Amino acid sequence: MPEKGIGTNVICQIALVVRDIERMAKTYADVFGMDVPSVRITDTADISHIKYRDAPTQARAKLAFFDMGGLSLELIEPVGGPSTWKEFLDEHGEGVHHIAFRIQGMDSVLAYLDGKGIPTVQRGDYTGGRYAYVDSAPSLGVVLELLERVG
Repeated sequence: MPEKGIGTNVICQIALVVRDIERMAKTYADVFGMDVPSVRITDTADISHIKYRDAPTQARAKLAFFDMGGLSLELIEPVGGPSTWKEFLDEHGEGVHHIAFRIQGMDSVLAYLDGKGIPTVQRGDYTGGRYAYVDSAPSLGVVLELLERVG
């Protein structure tokens, strides 16, 4: 477990949930004078091992990333089954879903946050790492995503 907090205070990503990722990627690219990023879809559940509220789900998401210097801006369009992304879109509409931090020791950081009353909502794997979203909105005003590189 980190000696203090989650082990970092450096934000690596801000993410927005959107209804139409292609349209929003073009809009953001136009406003910031950037190239439109490619859109990719997350891995299937047999690869991502995704769990939402402790239950397996077939949820996937379309993703687009903008390099904004010191951090990335991620656009997320939910696809398929139940997920934190779909829940947010249904309850709040489009907007900022989370801020992300690269951490080490995922299980110990999640246990630390759970001890602070900030439970895990969703977690899964991606090529080269794993992620988790925690329900920090009641205490911090925004969901946190934890990213850990593996391998």
